[in-house]
Amino acid sequence: MGIRKAQITDVRRIKQLIEDHMHEGFMLPRPLSELYENMRDFYVWEEEEMIHGCVGLHIVWDNLAEIKSLVVDHFGRGKGWGKELVHHCLEEAQDLHIPRVFALTKIPDFFVKLGFELVDKDQLPHKVWSECIRCPKFPGCDEVAVGIWVCAPCEIPIPKTADNALALSRV
Repeated sequence: MGIRKAQITDVRRIKQLIEDHMHEGFMLPRPLSELYENMRDFYVWEEEEMIHGCVGLHIVWDNLAEIKSLVVDHFGRGKGWGKELVHHCLEEAQDLHIPRVFALTKIPDFFVKLGFELVDKDQLPHKVWSECIRCPKFPGCDEVAVGIWVCAPCEIPIPKTADNALALSRV
């Protein structure tokens, strides 16, 4: 079938994929309730009526989105499905006029091969203070931040307000 937007019936399988990779040391846990709340962020890769991969694109701010929970099971590894899942997220970010996308990962080389660059986590204040602060590994995070511009910031009219001035200056 290929890659499609996730449906409510996919959430438990997404949770299972994340837990399998969490036990391998590649991912942080995601509560089932959080996955249901954010189900519309996700794409899944389905083949023969089985979901073998997933990824989420979570909007962080008006100029920033995060690729989250990228997983491809052992059946699909090395076949380019992880790359395709990421490309779906980048296309969606571009369609939404979100100029910058980042990920926190333990495998930065995968993202670098797709055009991402290493970035300092200090450039991601909204992520750090909205989500990372609740992580059991904070402040000793062992993930690497990577980011990519999917469209030039000047192509998108972003109002300069007090709320987003810091984000604009740091991204």
